[in-house]
Amino acid sequence: MEELIFMVEESPEGGYIAKGLGISIFTQAETIEALKVAVIDAVHCHFDDGIKRIIRLHIVREEVIAA
Repeated sequence: MEELIFMVEESPEGGYIAKGLGISIFTQAETIEALKVAVIDAVHCHFDDGIKRIIRLHIVREEVIAA
């Protein structure tokens, strides 16, 4: 089964952005739960072949610490 990996980051405007690694898929949503639905929908639109795929969300959180 093919596995698709998405890098998920918080958007500066609010919400979350998901970018496909190695594939041209980009989507966004206000919450993580809504983003999961948006990613699945985007994958189905991009690959219109009915094949099941594993989707892995790699959630990246940037944190700045003053020292």
